[in-house]
Amino acid sequence: MSSVPQTARPGASIRDLPLDELRGIYAMWCVIATEGSLFVCLFCAYFYLGNGKQRWADNNPPGMTYPWIMLAVMLFSAFILRWGEGQVKRQRYAAGRVALLFTILFGLGFIALQYFSYRSQLQTLAPDSNSYGSIFYAISGLHVAHVVVGIFLLAYALVLPRYAPARESPFRPYQTVALYWYFVNFLWIGVFIVMYAIPNLIVHG
Repeated sequence: MSSVPQTARPGASIRDLPLDELRGIYAMWCVIATEGSLFVCLFCAYFYLGNGKQRWADNNPPGMTYPWIMLAVMLFSAFILRWGEGQVKRQRYAAGRVALLFTILFGLGFIALQYFSYRSQLQTLAPDSNSYGSIFYAISGLHVAHVVVGIFLLAYALVLPRYAPARESPFRPYQTVALYWYFVNFLWIGVFIVMYAIPNLIVHG
């Protein structure tokens, strides 16, 4: 990439201004900070609603079979996407696109697994059953919404004509959408621990 003047010359156009290839990354970190704060608040509400109460007196804890599989799916998708990032850095763009495609498929698989998990859970707990049911489906449902957004972002990156920074496209789209997908993975780890693993440990020891 040719050098770019650090200050605009008199009479220079906007195309002569310096480019920041990382501004998309910075913007995504702002999105993650905002959405992360939202989930922190929801987790606080989850613990507040259960404080001093026998939360599981009327409801069995959610089953662990689907959540374990979903955790494996999300972690494996992140591993594939990380591998794809490395391929893009080596300018192997076709391999990077294949990684994106498989990550999207794993994301769709996660949504399908969540559907079957909900169908099983709804037999004993509904969103309007009690305060626990409300917060349980609010948090897990919001995470699914983030997975959907992540899939759309991955699909957008998949159809882009190029990934290498250029004057016409100075962003780093692959790294930007990958960062969001890692965040979605991190969220699921939190949901898995707080809403599945801990309740089962409390009940079953």
